[in-house]
Order: sequence, then C-alpha cells, then structure tokens
Amino acid sequence: MPWYLYLALKQLFPTGRRFPFFTFISVVGVALGVALLVVVTSVMGGFGHEIRRMIVDTEGEIQIKSGGYINEYPELLKKIKTVPGVEAATPYAAGALMIEYHGKPTFPSMRGIDLATVEKVVQLDRYVRVGSLDELDDDSVILSSQLAQAIGASVGSKVEVYSPLIIERFKNDEVFMPREVRVAGIIEIGHQQLDSSTVYCTLRLAQDLYGLGSAVHGINVRIKPGFNEDDVAAQLNVVLSPGIRAYSWMASFADFMWVLQMEKSMMLFILMFVVLVAAFMVTSLLLVLVLKKTREIGLLGALGAKRSQIAWCFCAQGMFIGICGVLSGLALGYTLLHFRNEAVMLLSRLAGNENIFAQFYQLTRLPAYTETSDLVVIIAGSLILSTLAGVLPAIIAARLKPVEALRSE
Repeated sequence: MPWYLYLALKQLFPTGRRFPFFTFISVVGVALGVALLVVVTSVMGGFGHEIRRMIVDTEGEIQIKSGGYINEYPELLKKIKTVPGVEAATPYAAGALMIEYHGKPTFPSMRGIDLATVEKVVQLDRYVRVGSLDELDDDSVILSSQLAQAIGASVGSKVEVYSPLIIERFKNDEVFMPREVRVAGIIEIGHQQLDSSTVYCTLRLAQDLYGLGSAVHGINVRIKPGFNEDDVAAQLNVVLSPGIRAYSWMASFADFMWVLQMEKSMMLFILMFVVLVAAFMVTSLLLVLVLKKTREIGLLGALGAKRSQIAWCFCAQGMFIGICGVLSGLALGYTLLHFRNEAVMLLSRLAGNENIFAQFYQLTRLPAYTETSDLVVIIAGSLILSTLAGVLPAIIAARLKPVEALRSE
C-alpha cells in the first residue's frame, strides 16, 4: 500500500486510541444520507413493483379489450396463441352487481373467469385463503376477504346476487329474480380495493348475470419468459380484428406508473442533497485537520513527498469516509426496511388510526423493492461526493510550502 494511503488510514483510525470524533461524525453523516436514500427509493420502488405483481397475477401481462363485447372468442383464442411470445390466454367477463346476505347489501365488482384456462394465465389459487378455486362452479362465488367480513359471510354461506339486468327487465315489465349462490372460498390479494370489493365467479355465471350469451368482455394473456409485453401486444394488434385492441399492463397504467417513477426520481434527487450536506461537513472537518497538521505536512514536504502524494492523502481520507459511510448506511437502511411494517403500525397506533395507510395507499403492508440501478446510483453518488469532499483540503495541503509550514505555530 502506498505510504500516503496508509497515512490517510492512520489519521482516520489511529492505532491504540478511541474512535476519533472527527471520523465518527463524518461517517455518521454519510451513513444517514445513504440509509435515507435506500429506504425512500426502496419503498417508492416497492409501490411500482407491488402494483405490477398484482396486475400480472390477477390479469396477466396483456389485456385484450373491445369497445363492446367480444363474440366468438374461441376462434380469437386460437389466433392469439399463434402469436410468438404468447404462453396462454383466458377470457373474462367483468362488471358491477349487488350482493345481499342477511339484509346486508354491498356493491362489489364481478369477475367471471374460465376455470379451464384461468390458472394458465393468472395465479388466483395462491391467493385463496379459505376454500379452494376447484370448488367454484356455476352456483357459487369466491368473495374477497374484506367483502366477506363486511357482510358476515363465510364459506358455505348462501348469498343473493342481483344483476344489473333487473333494472332493464323491470323497464320492460319483466321479472328477473336474484340468483342465490354459495360462497366457495375467500380470497385475499393484499390490495385494499381488490380485497374489499371483488367477487369471482365462473364465466358462464357472469354471462348469465349480464345477458352476454356466448360473448365476453375481454381476454387476459400471459406471455412467455424473456418476451417484452409491449412487443407482444404490438404483434397481437396486427392479427386482431378491427375494434379489438391489446394493451400491455404498462400501457393500461402508463399515467400512474409514470407518476410513481417521477416521484421516485425526484425523491432520489432531493435526498442526494443530504449526502451533499454530509460531504460539505467532511470538507470542513478535513480543512480543520489540514490546519492542525500544518507542521506535519511541511515535514512530509521536507522529506521529499510530492505535492500530488500529499493531495492524495487527504482525498483518500474523503474516499475512506465515503466507503465506511456507504457500508454503514446500507446496513442501517436495510435494517430499517426489515422492520418497516412494524414501524408503520406503531406510528398508526400513535396517530390513532391503524387503517389509514390501507385507506390512502390501497395496500395492506408497506412494500419495498430495491432496483439495482437505484442502488448503483446511491453508492456511486455517495462515494464520488465523499471523495470530492477532500479535494479542497487536498489542494490547500498540497500548496503549503515546507519551510513556511514548518514555521507554523
């Protein structure tokens, strides 16, 4: 190891002495900035990652929709499967209805699924907490967890389903009786809105409730690993009939995902100033060190040390502070992320409303996902700023003349 790097380490971590206050303050400043950056970017990235997971797990990577109904969908399914990158496809019907149980009405959204193909596209069975997707038939439904809790229904309960067709038939002086169905299961996805207002039923039951006949509202598509959903969607639009379009999940939620990405980028930019402030603190402390070590710097020059070597000695101190601060900050940041949900629950209890997080953010837990690119930016930015913090003290130290420095009192 070059002597000037060894001297830089010895000045920061002298042997046989307590941990220097100067080094402690400098490392803590950088570490707090890095920890804050890691926590904020991971949480903001977690929102986008969690939303993508829920969309893909419940609807697939691509949704095919029409302005009206999609008729003769079996032929369309065969055409879709010929497109490169398509792994599976399943039709669905969706809409709103009313469910009543023991005089408690609620108005959830309905999702009719094709039991023969749904598991090849969406992984609903992994979210069923009570009962099973295999028990679902044309005379039963699966309720979301909070919806079932709100009306007091459980597996085996008989609920009445009121279709919007009741109003249309009533206008024509016709009677359309509600459908009594059995609760075959309880599903919990982890999203406040989905868990509080969603009903899953078979495609045939949904077609009967909405009077669709053999038509469907749309088709969900799962793509093969390694393929891009936007590219596959573009190829699907080439073979689809006019009026029917394929949308990737990113295209369907483009505005919302753009807002999330913009928020994360702005938070990363703003919080980087925390590390910048810590770097200025390192600069000021290194300047004080230069003043304290003026005679030693002069002695090094008198012994033949080059100006560049003296400069490197102080630049290296900033770099070593940055390395220690980054490592400490990463450890602190990931520790805070590990206990993030407990911290949120504690703050919610202190605020007096434990459900406020779910009400506003639609998630039952605080997500976290760290992208490699964000981590590289945080580490590289922190190291660069810490190293640059030693440039000014290094220049001042290198410009000291040995004779004048040795005369310093």
